Amino acid sequence: MPDRLNEDTLSDLPEGIRRPAYDRRAVKTGIVHLGVGAFHRAHQAVYTDDVLGEDPRWGIVAASLRSPDTYDALQPQDGLYTLSVRSQDGEALRVVGSIGRVIVAPRATDDLLDAMADAQTRLVTLTVTEKGYCHDPATGTLNENHPDIVHDLAYLKTPRSAPGFIIEALRRRRRAGIPPFTVLTCDNLPSNGRTVKRVLTRFAELVDPELGRFVANEVSCPSTMVDRIVPATSDQDRERIGEALGVEDAWPVVTEPFTQWVIEDRFPQGRPAWEKAGAEFVSDVEPYEHMKLRLLNGSHSTLAYLGYLAGYETVADTMADPAFVRLIEGLMDEEVTPTLHMPPGADLASYKRALIQRFRNPALKHRTWQIAMDGSQKLPQRLLGTVRDRLQGGASIARLSLGVAAWMRYVTGTDEKGAPIDVRDPMAARLREIADRAGGSAEKLAGALFAVREIFGDDLPKDPRFTGAVTAHLARLYEKGAKRTVAEFRAE
Repeated sequence: MPDRLNEDTLSDLPEGIRRPAYDRRAVKTGIVHLGVGAFHRAHQAVYTDDVLGEDPRWGIVAASLRSPDTYDALQPQDGLYTLSVRSQDGEALRVVGSIGRVIVAPRATDDLLDAMADAQTRLVTLTVTEKGYCHDPATGTLNENHPDIVHDLAYLKTPRSAPGFIIEALRRRRRAGIPPFTVLTCDNLPSNGRTVKRVLTRFAELVDPELGRFVANEVSCPSTMVDRIVPATSDQDRERIGEALGVEDAWPVVTEPFTQWVIEDRFPQGRPAWEKAGAEFVSDVEPYEHMKLRLLNGSHSTLAYLGYLAGYETVADTMADPAFVRLIEGLMDEEVTPTLHMPPGADLASYKRALIQRFRNPALKHRTWQIAMDGSQKLPQRLLGTVRDRLQGGASIARLSLGVAAWMRYVTGTDEKGAPIDVRDPMAARLREIADRAGGSAEKLAGALFAVREIFGDDLPKDPRFTGAVTAHLARLYEKGAKRTVAEFRAE
């Protein structure tokens, strides 16, 4: 067996592989991160790695709230891992050292709570995906009937959810007279800082009204916009990167050259100087958030559902089809861009051109199936918010409604050849039951799915402009299939 990437083997790596330019032994923990997945390790952990040389107070303790896989991979590597940046021009490798320790929450609940309650910790950051906030995506409020929330309210000292861990840690800090940490979400939620503040405040109110007032008045939750495409790491990636390193890396991360982080600058207890690594600090993140959610994420979801149904494995494969390029360019230009209100100097045209090139990047094997996960949690902010704005202005939703219809066809759990689809979604069983009852009828399926208010709210199911467009597209997907439907698409 080859040696493993770790502190002992770091100095033996080949020249040309970038490595931490600071003494990791001098780094202190200033950040606890919840949700140590690939995106965090390709994004926030890299920005932090870039500034630790000047300010070593901001090392990261990273926690997984569910699976031990990341711990099992990174703990023997002293938290080190390889970042692979891939494009048509080749691959650049660097070893990232900002994560000092990994915790598996179910195995070490007290350890994680102690780290969050420690006065040295001034930031708790999150990438737990949309479903990790245990909220209602249609309204942005806490889902008080969520099983993890029900558990955490009953057993606050042994929480399971991200809101539960945060509120219990804040409760301990308040009791000890320690100022609250800043909560920084890096997930794709609308007005993500305000949404998280709303969820946390309500959870705290249910624990204790005084605690609720404390969270509402004292805890800062800045909004952010994060942007970087990070596909799942494959065994081929591990093998290729291991050969380049000369040692085994159990869980490297693969990403694209592009990266962006826009942050609302509200950090009462201080923060890393992420601007030195390229982050942008602004007073209002919402325009950038809408730009990214609606242009990148909305297009990504549309490509994922239609591309998967058309038989394309990756986004790059899908974008090799000129009909899909026309559809996505039209979605961006005709339906999304008019809903955006960017500050002076923002170059939307360049951003959209760059997106098309990023989607086409053949070096990133970003699977349509991966992007299609958790659609019930993603549709409201990726597509439905834009739909509402367009309907309010009396404008066309032809392409947006096709993306929604493709999601409906996808969650039936059976593809166009009759093969099963592995639908990964918190509502998968409920959605499959609806689809089975519909029996292949577009009208019945659409009507039943519109009734899922957690996704569509109370307004959209009552608007025939929306329901009619989606149902008509769904009927075409059943009749003609996704590839032909996209090829024949013509906006009204």
